[in-house]
Amino acid sequence: MTIAEWCVFGAVLLYLLTLAGGKLTAIRRFDNANPRDPAFFQDPIRARALGAHQNGIETLPFFAFAVLLAEFRDSPQRLIDELAVLFLIVRIAYVLTYLGNRPTLRSILWNIGFAINLGIFFMPALKRLLPV
Repeated sequence: MTIAEWCVFGAVLLYLLTLAGGKLTAIRRFDNANPRDPAFFQDPIRARALGAHQNGIETLPFFAFAVLLAEFRDSPQRLIDELAVLFLIVRIAYVLTYLGNRPTLRSILWNIGFAINLGIFFMPALKRLLPV
């Protein structure tokens, strides 16, 4: 497996762990029989954790598809790997700013992550211009 493919797995783990932390800190109040109970997520930090979790689910398909497309179209693997690692770092920072209630910085990080995804996605179209 490539580093970029491991980063896709890391993105899955990130969105799972984002919500798990909120559930573990309030384990006595979390009802596993009703895991989507809106009352549980009324606490501000748990509400932000849920938002970060849901955004992780929303961004994963494009990231995974972009990585696979770039790899299948023989784009420079080192560049794919570097951008995938950068995307994962940006996503970790995004989650931290989401949990820390920093909406402006969070939006900036989301846009950076999206730009990285676009770069990976369009790499096959631009590979003649890229270093080998």
